[in-house]
Amino acid sequence: MQVQNRFERLMAVAAGGETDRHLAHLILAPRDGVGCLPLRLGLGLEAFRALLNRHFTGAVQWLDREPDYLLLTRSAMREELLQLRTEEWQELVDLLERHRRPGIESALSQIIAAGCLGGDHLWRDLGFPDRGVLSELMQLAYPGLKALNDKDMKWKRFFYKQLCENGGSYVCRAPSCEQCSSWSDCFGPEV
Repeated sequence: MQVQNRFERLMAVAAGGETDRHLAHLILAPRDGVGCLPLRLGLGLEAFRALLNRHFTGAVQWLDREPDYLLLTRSAMREELLQLRTEEWQELVDLLERHRRPGIESALSQIIAAGCLGGDHLWRDLGFPDRGVLSELMQLAYPGLKALNDKDMKWKRFFYKQLCENGGSYVCRAPSCEQCSSWSDCFGPEV
């Protein structure tokens, strides 16, 4: 089944929530070998199936089919890496949860936090087609965080900056963003 057909098939059974399109991208990306998320998006088996049943009724049957060996191996490695960084992941989840809009799927915070542990731009680590999709999701699900990011800082860097400012253990070495030699890494265009 082609990528676009699977996306359309998933959207055909979507529950009609504001973030269903974003969740569909998140669910399909690891199955296409895109991004850094494991097949269950960093969620436990039951939590993942519950997410599917809430947002994409009937999709569990065709999404649960056994992926090829390479995808399973990649997913297992991603799961293992997530487990090694549980505390960091939890701090990110807590940050997102403090700003999550009521009525938005709480598992989304866990998924985004898992994506933050990847090594690329967050939108790529999540498997989104471009940064605009991530920014749109942030506006829908975390409008308070979106408003705080008024200088359009890259999302992953912005989250860690928030952790730093809130007394977390992730400290930026620059006295201010304007004086930082990595300014373009945080605020420049993402390509």
